[in-house]
Amino acid sequence: MGKLVILRHGESQWNLENRFTGWVDVDLSAKGVEEAKEAGRALRSLDLEFHHTYTSVLKRAIRTHFLALESMDRLWYPVTRSWRFNERHYGSLQGLNKEETARQYGEAQVKIWRRSYETLPPMLEPGSPMNPALDPRYKLLGLENPPLAESLKTTIERVMPVWNEELAPRLSRDQNLLIVAHGNSLRGLVKHIKKLSPEEVLELNIPTGKPWIFEFDTSLGLKHDAYLGS
Repeated sequence: MGKLVILRHGESQWNLENRFTGWVDVDLSAKGVEEAKEAGRALRSLDLEFHHTYTSVLKRAIRTHFLALESMDRLWYPVTRSWRFNERHYGSLQGLNKEETARQYGEAQVKIWRRSYETLPPMLEPGSPMNPALDPRYKLLGLENPPLAESLKTTIERVMPVWNEELAPRLSRDQNLLIVAHGNSLRGLVKHIKKLSPEEVLELNIPTGKPWIFEFDTSLGLKHDAYLGS
């Protein structure tokens, strides 16, 4: 059975500024660049070849993927980029500082938006320049009616087809896979793999730039998982 490694992108500029990011295409911070390179060095120490790799279509994941593979001297690994691995869409909260948002709407309301499993944040206005329907990448990808906001539940639901249709079959064929994506899309995969409840996945925090490896039995049940270096 193949092994799976997931990697949350390195710190982004908006992570640094404590802003809601979502589908906004923010780049890595200087620290994030170093985290991506260090992740690649950790992966290289595994002495494990990856048959296929995946990223979202957002530059912070794409650049982390590139820098990690560069550190591994494996830029030739095949890659699939999918919007399904994008971060959760935070609606009209995108771009707002989290502390300022808490002062404006109240900490209790912001906690509900951030930590509820099913509650949507305020919807993005269709005319907003951050509407993904106006972004050429989603037109080229044929994504009709891209979201204007997502809950954690709907984020997980759009990730799962990739597991069912691509990841699980590849792992069953003894292929090793690397996914470089985002906190909430990766939480969806971990929820499925570790059979977490909605309440448990809400408490799961995946750190930036730290590879997490999963090993499976012949039925794709989880045998072992660990962060590299832990």
